[in-house]
Amino acid sequence: MGMYLVTGTAGFIGAAVAKRLITKGHQVIAIDNLSTGIKKNIPEGVEFFENECQNESVYKEIPQDRYDAIFHIAGQSSGEISFDNPTYDLATNTESTLRLLKFALKNGCRRVIYASSMSVYGIQPDHPVKESDKLKPESFYGVGKLASEHYLRIYERYGIRSISLRLFNVYGPGQNMVNLRQGMVSIFMAQMLENGHIHIKGSKDRYRDFVYIDDVVDAFMACLSHEEANGRIINIATGTRTTVEELIKILTKLYPSDVTCEYSGSTSGDMHGIFADITLSKELLD
Repeated sequence: MGMYLVTGTAGFIGAAVAKRLITKGHQVIAIDNLSTGIKKNIPEGVEFFENECQNESVYKEIPQDRYDAIFHIAGQSSGEISFDNPTYDLATNTESTLRLLKFALKNGCRRVIYASSMSVYGIQPDHPVKESDKLKPESFYGVGKLASEHYLRIYERYGIRSISLRLFNVYGPGQNMVNLRQGMVSIFMAQMLENGHIHIKGSKDRYRDFVYIDDVVDAFMACLSHEEANGRIINIATGTRTTVEELIKILTKLYPSDVTCEYSGSTSGDMHGIFADITLSKELLD
């Protein structure tokens, strides 16, 4: 049985990772500030601490036994919302990473698995994006995620083995249906279920790479057993280019009644389109 620290455990992805670890018989310690996460999402059997990951105090509260790995998934997860309060975004997405790395070093934990984001790429040509492509994030959120990747790289010098997973558009059961500023699938679905009307900000020709939550959890778990992935940055996606128009057609086809759609407005820092080259995830994480 292993002992793992998982941050953001009341959120969509963190809860799914914690649940998988618990199912496998591991001990899970969890940190979440419940700002967007929901307490009932935290799987049974998890030892939960409500706090900010950027607060030094939490690392004195949690058990001090040596952790087999830290999964850092917590953080403000919307490019749009990052424009509301860039300083908070920096604290929750970047300072938190530094605090965790400092704790890992002190604790003797030598493995950190980080939830990065496709937002680090910024505007890209219409071709599958590789991890080695030029990075130019267009949101404060993307800047913070990229900074964390660099902090992890520097801490490799101190013996902390890390893997950064650049998650593309994750969707699936457990996604927050209340936050209408994060998660394209959940935003459109929540509107449709509320009143049969979807308001789409931006062009119908925008495109994304959608990846199912179970596949994302598989990727996090694979990081524990694939040593060749240590020190690497890896795209986690399906490698499929899906337009907003195609997504809307899929959703409305599933709905039993007619759905009206309105295209108007735009979103700060939103990229027109991105989809991934997933060669590395196949090679390094199988």
